[in-house]
Amino acid sequence: PWRPCVIARSQPMSTSLATALPLWIFIALMVATPGPANMLLMTAGAQQGYIRTLPFIAGLIVGKLGLNLLMALGLSGFLLENPILKQVFAVIAGTYMAYLALRTWTPSSGSNNEQRFAFSAGLIVHPLNPKAWVMTTLAVTQFGGDFTTLAERLTIIPLSFIVIQIFAASFWCSAGVLLNRAFGQNLLLHRGLILLTLAVIVWALTL
Repeated sequence: PWRPCVIARSQPMSTSLATALPLWIFIALMVATPGPANMLLMTAGAQQGYIRTLPFIAGLIVGKLGLNLLMALGLSGFLLENPILKQVFAVIAGTYMAYLALRTWTPSSGSNNEQRFAFSAGLIVHPLNPKAWVMTTLAVTQFGGDFTTLAERLTIIPLSFIVIQIFAASFWCSAGVLLNRAFGQNLLLHRGLILLTLAVIVWALTL
């Protein structure tokens, strides 16, 4: 006998715009504000331009993606339960980023700068960045509960960071390029950016 065809209604997505929007606002505020990575990006942009800094930017994004996935899988809880270990990582992080900034204290040729701000250098910045730990931990603990499944947390939070980070990294690198165009290869500007980077690193270690 003939039976009417029943079209099943699709289930609404568990993650709505209202759920994701607070996360996006939080990430934008955290990623776009001054931090060790952004200061390094501005320094790199001033020294070698936007195009030559792209490998460094790519390294930053890939390194942050790995950190986000580890945090979402439980590393954030482990660090919160072991504050001494977190402090040890923070000191190592600050030391590495200070070294990355200070080794450009003496200006050199563009090719040497590209080696200093290479993909491999960017790859390790965020895993060793105290500010990155804080923002990722807060994103997972404060907003992760809004997503119903682990798959959503492992997809939406890292991808949100990637998209916003691309724009923020481009902004800070371009800011360095504009400073260089305005003042030229000025040694005072060059070292001033490095000192500003060191100040932000010290600030990040106190978070």
